[in-house]
Amino acid sequence: MKKKIICLADRLLWMVLLCGGLLSACRSEKEDPMEKEPEVPATPYITKVLEFVPCPGQFVNVLPEFKEGDTQETMNQKVLELIGHNKRGLVSLGGFGGYVVVGFDHTIENKPGSRDFRVLGNAFNGNSSAATSGTAQGGSYEPGVILVAYDKNGNGKPDADEWYEIQGSAQKGEVEPWYAEAKAVGNDLHCYSDYEITYYKPKAEPKTQEEEAQYIRWTDNKGGEGYLPKNEYHRQPYFPQWIQSDKLTFKGTRLPQNGLNHGTEEAPYFVLFSFAYGYADNAVNDTEGACIDIDWAVDAHGKAVHLPGVDFVKIYTGVHQVNGWLGECSTEVMGVEDLHLLKN
Repeated sequence: MKKKIICLADRLLWMVLLCGGLLSACRSEKEDPMEKEPEVPATPYITKVLEFVPCPGQFVNVLPEFKEGDTQETMNQKVLELIGHNKRGLVSLGGFGGYVVVGFDHTIENKPGSRDFRVLGNAFNGNSSAATSGTAQGGSYEPGVILVAYDKNGNGKPDADEWYEIQGSAQKGEVEPWYAEAKAVGNDLHCYSDYEITYYKPKAEPKTQEEEAQYIRWTDNKGGEGYLPKNEYHRQPYFPQWIQSDKLTFKGTRLPQNGLNHGTEEAPYFVLFSFAYGYADNAVNDTEGACIDIDWAVDAHGKAVHLPGVDFVKIYTGVHQVNGWLGECSTEVMGVEDLHLLKN
């Protein structure tokens, strides 16, 4: 009888433990969803760099710095470390056509009647009366053309048919107040939508002043040709060193030449003027001029398109001009910001 009681007690204990385990498992299953980590909110800033291909220029291989062994992937990562996540470093795109393609962790919404994102550069106003032309205030403005892409097929990359150009004032044929002076001194004020230029990698770095003046040869599809000179302030190679090709070709919209010498031939003082709207590195960062409306996007025929938002932004240097000792006009980028997430 004693053995039966002990056996019955053992069975009861086993049943209690079994039920307790089942209840614990049930509670665990119910509690699992509560234990999931909360979703990380979207950031207003660049979170990825898809491609960085600068045109030859005086800050190329410096902003960011190239080191032996760097590849396209490592240079993309260096750009992200400079201008991603609101770091506000500085990246130079070199002369006409040099570009960077960036992305975000969300779609920047296109809200009607407002500007949607801001491109940060290093533009600034001149501080003297010599930096004016008529009613225009000049300074250091190196405009970059902007393209946007909405990832309509959701494959996580910008496809060729998803890119649209932001149409700024120059593409629309608006006349800037500095145009008259620029025309008088021989600046090319055409806005070409089909411009193409090729830069040829030099066989060796220059050793004489004559070689420096004829440093990197270029030709374009408008019958033009010339050289990008090397100046005394930047002595590193100007051709991007991680690119193995012996030439680079860039295509896009070429803006009117905006650089003017307001000094003398013996003592030059170069002033770069801004356009009314629609470009990168074309306005001081904390002004409305640095902000872009997605509704300014147009297709290849210049027809307005409506995008629900943008997932990728491409920026390339839009002016082809060398301004004496200042060197080539080269767009610089510090970042891109979603104005809606910033509630700005």
